[in-house]
Amino acid sequence: MKKNALLFLLLLWSQYGIAQLVINELDCDNTGLDDKEFIEIKSINPSSLEIVPNFSLDGYIIVLFNGSNSGGDSSYFRIDLNGSITDDNGLLLIGSETVTPLPQLIIPPNVIQNGADAVAIYQAQMDDFIEGTLATTINLIDVLVYSTNDADDNGLLALLGETIQVSEGASNNTNSIQLNNDGISYAIGVPTPRVLNDNSGNVHNPITISTAQEQYNEGDGITIVFTTETAIDGDLTFSFSLDNGTFDVSDFTGNTTVTMLNGQTTVSVPLTIIEDTLDEGDEELVVRFLDLQLPYIANNYMLRRVVDNDFTIANYGSPTASPYPNPIPNPLIVQSTQPDGYYDSANGFSGVDLRQALQNIVADQSTVRAQTYTDVIEILKEADVNPANSNEVWLVYREQGRPKLDYQVLGSSTGKWNREHTFPRSLGGFGSIDLDEIADGKDVYWITNADSLRHANSDAHALRAADGPENSSRGNQHYGQYNGPSGNLSSFKGDVARSVLFLALRYNGLEVVNGYPSVTGQMGDLATLLDWHRNDPPDDFEMNRNNVVYTWQINRNPFIDHPDLVEYIWGDNSGDVWNATLTVDSFTSISVKMYPNPATNGVYIAGIKNKYMLSVFTAQGRKIASKNYSGNTYLELNLPAGIYVIKIDAETNSVIKKLIVK
Repeated sequence: MKKNALLFLLLLWSQYGIAQLVINELDCDNTGLDDKEFIEIKSINPSSLEIVPNFSLDGYIIVLFNGSNSGGDSSYFRIDLNGSITDDNGLLLIGSETVTPLPQLIIPPNVIQNGADAVAIYQAQMDDFIEGTLATTINLIDVLVYSTNDADDNGLLALLGETIQVSEGASNNTNSIQLNNDGISYAIGVPTPRVLNDNSGNVHNPITISTAQEQYNEGDGITIVFTTETAIDGDLTFSFSLDNGTFDVSDFTGNTTVTMLNGQTTVSVPLTIIEDTLDEGDEELVVRFLDLQLPYIANNYMLRRVVDNDFTIANYGSPTASPYPNPIPNPLIVQSTQPDGYYDSANGFSGVDLRQALQNIVADQSTVRAQTYTDVIEILKEADVNPANSNEVWLVYREQGRPKLDYQVLGSSTGKWNREHTFPRSLGGFGSIDLDEIADGKDVYWITNADSLRHANSDAHALRAADGPENSSRGNQHYGQYNGPSGNLSSFKGDVARSVLFLALRYNGLEVVNGYPSVTGQMGDLATLLDWHRNDPPDDFEMNRNNVVYTWQINRNPFIDHPDLVEYIWGDNSGDVWNATLTVDSFTSISVKMYPNPATNGVYIAGIKNKYMLSVFTAQGRKIASKNYSGNTYLELNLPAGIYVIKIDAETNSVIKKLIVK
């Protein structure tokens, strides 16, 4: 199998006697999770093809090209080789931390695509190959066009000056593609990471790190065991670290320098995790070698979780604390942080004018911010915090807590949480761009407005922490088609209803309709969502997340602050004039709202912020009920049909309303 570029460079570079880099081995596909893929490059003398050990890779990059129709023979991933050096066998292994022995250069798992694709070495800068750059021979050092029994990608071959596409075998294979010693042809065989393909060269002795458990608590002892593949020849002393993020030397006690005696294969090191009183959140320590010398190499590094027992508990209950249906909202402990007058500009409007007035507030280009899709991960860690454990997020649909550390990055979603779009992207017609992959914090943001539909992709008001497999099962079904997992308590129903309705208000091009539409931008079922909203009023959890999201996006979900607005736009009060909630001192018979009227099972009372007494009288003036309330409330009726009088007393103010019960 000819490699035209390599033959040319062999002739050219032999005049100078410098090293040539080649792709020595590629494993693009594995069975199972496909997380043990790797790329191995080798430094050789171009004239003799002999190994050149310890060769600096400064100035080189690796570029992966996507040969699919959607990939367009363009770059999809880059690896910067600056700072790397080949080993005593002239090899540099590149792969995820699941590859053994541990690669000298770590990349995420499951990145390398199956083919028809290409991996190439360039003497170039990373910026020369931003994502989507067409394959080229400019500054090309070596390239392998490969596949998993796919048809030849003639376009990619031509762009890279190649004529041969090498297959690793059918999908889910156990093979790798290995360069033969002639520097031209390839063999397909059992992977040999960080070992020369012909099993020659210097022999290494990998050391494996292990512990008895995968998770520890503060105050626990932890014994770290180091095991060599073969017995050592001479005493071996090495150091290791546990540092990772906020976990450092202040979090444990014990010696991190260890000596393994001649002839041994194992040594154990006892450490103690310090029990402190700081709420640092759950942490992960990583055991890494600091100073191993050849022939000893790391077979792995080890990540272990340390559970912080100093988590905080919110002063309000979980979303499942109130049964469903629960149309009687409890007084909230968490109060809205809306600025004074936030909704005043919507006062006195009805119908489409009310909807427009609210959109002008929540999509105000001069104040509202759009964050990246990656920023949403941090937003959800705060907004969806489990009230019972500040180190966990609360999972929508599954209605349970999960450690914040268990966010799904790549690979299996089992036991992980990720971001759930309550208004599915495929239904809304919005998605990500490259910059969405950057987490740049609150103070870096896009300016946005009602026509910025793409920003719906990262609008935290309509994104929730969700169990990975449940998120997949939910898919892009409409609500009513999807009602949550079996046995759920329905605590999420009002929450997702208000988030979906918010998105329809916030962005032009989105709408919530009855039924299960197949039109982009439309989502259903409106009747279902209205029922969920009415039977699961906002609780403390939802108000807290509204407050948190406001600190990032500088807009609020009005259907959480004023649940009655849903009725004024889509429900029983559609077409009526709305006014924002007033204080006790300023409420009037006009500002106090009672709906629906006529009523059957109950009525909402809105328009008062503070405490008041609500009394019910028959038409003949006999008091039949009286109770103190605070803020918006729902009055459940167990009354025969007829005419009644509702009297509301708050300090010096009094309002009387006539109520008809059907």
